[in-house]
Amino acid sequence: MSVFNSSTLYPRFLLTGLSGLESRYSLISIPIFLIYATSISGNITILFIIRTEPSLHQPMYYFLSMLALTDLGLSTTTLPTMFSVFWFHAWEISFNACLVQMYFIHVFSIIESSAVLLAMAFDRFVAIREPLRYVAILTNGVIIGIGLAVAGRALALVFPASFLLKRLQYHPINILSYPFCLHQDLIKTTVSSRRVSSIYGLMVVICSMGLDSVLLFLSYILILGTVLSIASKKERMKALNTCISHICAVFTFYTPMIGLSMIRRYGQNASPIVHVLMANVYLLVPPLMNPIVYSVKTKQIRDRILQKFKQQKV
Repeated sequence: MSVFNSSTLYPRFLLTGLSGLESRYSLISIPIFLIYATSISGNITILFIIRTEPSLHQPMYYFLSMLALTDLGLSTTTLPTMFSVFWFHAWEISFNACLVQMYFIHVFSIIESSAVLLAMAFDRFVAIREPLRYVAILTNGVIIGIGLAVAGRALALVFPASFLLKRLQYHPINILSYPFCLHQDLIKTTVSSRRVSSIYGLMVVICSMGLDSVLLFLSYILILGTVLSIASKKERMKALNTCISHICAVFTFYTPMIGLSMIRRYGQNASPIVHVLMANVYLLVPPLMNPIVYSVKTKQIRDRILQKFKQQKV
């Protein structure tokens, strides 16, 4: 097959669904649609409740809003190609569209996976360590600064990766492994040297998810130390209970991510369907579970949602 030079023309990319199950795509698309519908409606509900309820205009809920916005961004970024494959059997995606989707998938993944979760851990640490100065420390200006820093870092880190990929050479037609575009998948299709892109991709992972994972772990060591220093057992349990939702969000993201990494590293002989399913779980489950967890575990959110439903019935 002849080599394709991306500097003059653009290669074509073919997305992959669940190979061998094409005849059942209509049935498979039903749970996928339900997941997307639940994720989007759940996160919009969280944002609406926080926006319209003055008592929730606090640092903790501002950070929760950031998480919900990130989940919405991740869901809407993967939704178009996912349904083009499972509903319309439209496999092809242009090179530029693939790069754009890849860029935003990784941007939102970095924002959610580490930065927002780390900021929320810092929020819990301040709330437990300095409850009387909580609002004074986490002012609106500080929260806005954290949000801009989180988004700016992710945007800046991923942009060079897209630029480096565009300079590489590809075959005229390239088959991807998933129904969406990921950096590590695009690199596999290149026919020119991928060394620089691979090294930069590794650096991005280390500087974002790797670093923030360590900081997140250290944050919870500090939180645990602070909780254990509280004399009253009742107060210790109360302080730990405020972290339950955040801990669930951390496990909801990192468990699929670790599973996907293990499959890539040790599952070379596994069915391609397993790889696709794990990638889908990694991108679909956190946006689905986060609003559910916070709606169930956070009393203030739960009470406001129930109150809104009661008002609608009346």
